[in-house]
Amino acid sequence: MNWMKHISSDPEIMHGTACFSGTRIPVSVVLDNLADGKTRENILQQYPSLKEDHISAAIGYAAELAREQVLLTQG
Repeated sequence: MNWMKHISSDPEIMHGTACFSGTRIPVSVVLDNLADGKTRENILQQYPSLKEDHISAAIGYAAELAREQVLLTQG
């Protein structure tokens, strides 16, 4: 999934928060819903302007961010 086709950041929209292209829906909203156990179908019903590809793009975006992060452990 090439998430870059579906996610953009524009300082004029939601203060530059990563949103789905053509919407004001932040990617974090979909990721939060998935983390809370919501299904793709639930999310698509709640946000009718989203498409199935948007959810896949959110997961791909999160995966790429996770690969780029260095986690510090307490020890």
